[in-house]
Amino acid sequence: MHARAAAGIAKLAQQAKASVWVVKGNEKADAASILDLLTLECVKGTTVSIMIDDPEDHRILYEIAAHIEAGFGE
Repeated sequence: MHARAAAGIAKLAQQAKASVWVVKGNEKADAASILDLLTLECVKGTTVSIMIDDPEDHRILYEIAAHIEAGFGE
């Protein structure tokens, strides 16, 4: 994942009421932090999971998932 893609995810996650996480294997990153996302070192084709701490943030979860599936709008 490059910085522009991480920034798009972070922008969406920052709208959440509680924490949003991107998980790759055993590693977990704060989705609102570009730096945290970059440390996951997700290359094209990497499988990740999105987790939310507050069920009311389900809209954010779906928006992040759609953003990833759409290739980060690029």
